[in-house]
Amino acid sequence: MIVKNRTENPLLNRVEIEFEWRHAGSSTPTKREMLAAVKGLEPGSNPDLIVVKDVNTRFGQPLTTGLALVYSDAESMKVEPVHINRRHEELRSSSPAPAAADIS
Repeated sequence: MIVKNRTENPLLNRVEIEFEWRHAGSSTPTKREMLAAVKGLEPGSNPDLIVVKDVNTRFGQPLTTGLALVYSDAESMKVEPVHINRRHEELRSSSPAPAAADIS
């Protein structure tokens, strides 16, 4: 993962990271892999407070770009729309484990 631009936004209490990921010879990275990579870029960040948005994979190219927002606290994350937080629920460590399917 290559950081194209890193901006600290004190007004919204977050760090905004525009990234580029070249993945030649492998599939498009998952959102979980992107969160882990951003965690590595921002030491001390909490993975539960990271949001990955605007992910775009180029057709015919092994290149994915996106925007990662690293919030400093849960209160600051309330500026994110509800549907964005729902998309990240399964990736958060504080969310309950998905229920197993009941096979009868």
